[in-house]
Amino acid sequence: MGNNAGLYALTEEHEAIREAVREIAEREIAPFAAEVDAESRYPVEAQKALTAAGFHATHVPEAYGGEGADAIATCIVIEEVARVDVSASLIPAVNKLGSVPVILSASEDLKQRVLPSIAAGDAMISYGLSEREAGSDAAAMRTRARRDGDSWVINGTKAWITNASVSEWFTVMAVTDPEKGANGISAFVVHRDDPGFAVGPKEKKMGIKGSPTCELYFTDCTVPADRIVGEPGTGFKTALRTLDFTRPTIGAQAVGVAQGALDAAIAYTKDRRQFGSAVSDFQGVQFMLADMDMKIQAARHLVYVAAAAGEQGSPDVTRVSAAAKAFASDTAMQVTTDAVQLFGGAGYTQDFPVERMMRDAKITQIYEGTNQVQRMVIARSLLR
Repeated sequence: MGNNAGLYALTEEHEAIREAVREIAEREIAPFAAEVDAESRYPVEAQKALTAAGFHATHVPEAYGGEGADAIATCIVIEEVARVDVSASLIPAVNKLGSVPVILSASEDLKQRVLPSIAAGDAMISYGLSEREAGSDAAAMRTRARRDGDSWVINGTKAWITNASVSEWFTVMAVTDPEKGANGISAFVVHRDDPGFAVGPKEKKMGIKGSPTCELYFTDCTVPADRIVGEPGTGFKTALRTLDFTRPTIGAQAVGVAQGALDAAIAYTKDRRQFGSAVSDFQGVQFMLADMDMKIQAARHLVYVAAAAGEQGSPDVTRVSAAAKAFASDTAMQVTTDAVQLFGGAGYTQDFPVERMMRDAKITQIYEGTNQVQRMVIARSLLR
């Protein structure tokens, strides 16, 4: 991690937040998780509970009516929600992803227009970067925006946009100067009611079924000129900086779902008897549980270090955030797969949560930069 990655210390406040979120998650979110998954429906109960407690967007600064929580606190919220339902954890995670570009780069006026509604829980914000042909190669995007008097006119399509059908605001990247490549991309805040904007149908997905993933369509979509985020041509830089701050939140989701799966596996193996003993009495099982726990502990620490690095403006932030995201999500996939194994035939059925956790864990290796891209980012940093 180099000498620059900031160390962190968990405060009493952090522990209090964990306790509060865990209680809400157990009481208000966990009971609906299986149904949310089976019916592919938005977790309205989770949204209500998180908003009522002020945990839907803890990262928004106090100047805009937010909690002004630090990055580790936000990771703890996301982690504890993901422990019972990854879909629901995308409420605080995507509110952060969509709004960080605004927080980092928007004019004061635009911040005042967008952030208070998110802080209050009246609106949510999604993030529009990816396209069908511009996923890992985001700079290859084709969505265009041209200046027309007091407006920008956007044309194109965005793909795989998380929470698209429930968000009111969207931070959208579009090409404003095709000659300049990545330096010709600008960021805009689009509102659901802007003329020429539409949200497509929900994707049918393997996991995170409670979180609606849709395309965005821009057909001469007209937005006021003052809704550009920062200067024209700075959008891609803002997008990359945003990921330094939000990749740890995906790591936090991964840690949460892994912890949920381990907790379930411990309870099940202690309870289930085979050959006259509790399954947890067998050393082969004990070693699996020990390995799962070690990796979760390592991933959790790395995620918090990455969150602290962003907060402290550490020069190592890009590398450590990529490492946290990739390591934690690889851990989540391994731990949830092992949890299904420890449940045996029961684990493969929908009577227990571990098969859902395994499906939900998979996306953490893919979104906000595939783990192959994370490894490229880490290697580039090492070899610079």
